[in-house]
Amino acid sequence: MDITQASDVDLKILELQLGRVPRGVLGIAARCACGAPLVVATAPRLDDGSPFPTLFYLTHPVAVKGCSVLESNQWMEMLNEKLREDDELAKAYADAHRDYIAKRDAIEKVDEISDFSAGGMPDRVKCLHALLGHSLAAGEGVNPIGDWTERKLAEEGLWERGKCSCAAGQTPADFEEENE
Repeated sequence: MDITQASDVDLKILELQLGRVPRGVLGIAARCACGAPLVVATAPRLDDGSPFPTLFYLTHPVAVKGCSVLESNQWMEMLNEKLREDDELAKAYADAHRDYIAKRDAIEKVDEISDFSAGGMPDRVKCLHALLGHSLAAGEGVNPIGDWTERKLAEEGLWERGKCSCAAGQTPADFEEENE
């Protein structure tokens, strides 16, 4: 896992992506091909003291929308069924759950969320956005459902990691041009 410090430009782009000021930003855990934030690493406890279990928060609007499309097309039901039937997949998914918690606990252990990871892990698939965020931040092979989501998004033409699909005005280059 490689979290890079968020620059002022990253924070501006995150605000545009989210439609609000980002909270608890630790850094950028994955980037678009153009360099814009794709996944933000968020503090396990926000400044107001609230526990925040989602360490890896998917922010890229096109990837977020793609996950929503997959969810609305009932792919989570199929994945939950596969998870119940495939012992090897279930083990890998449980390992992903432990990886997520270990990475978050290495930053700060928060008792209120100590056994909770993200996306329904380890027993079910609840949120493809969170699982994709984990996969993109941790790397291929860590979260099998996140990896599946990334492949499915590309297969369906909804989003592809190696191609920039950022909105105009939301890439780092747009801000460089603005400041010249």
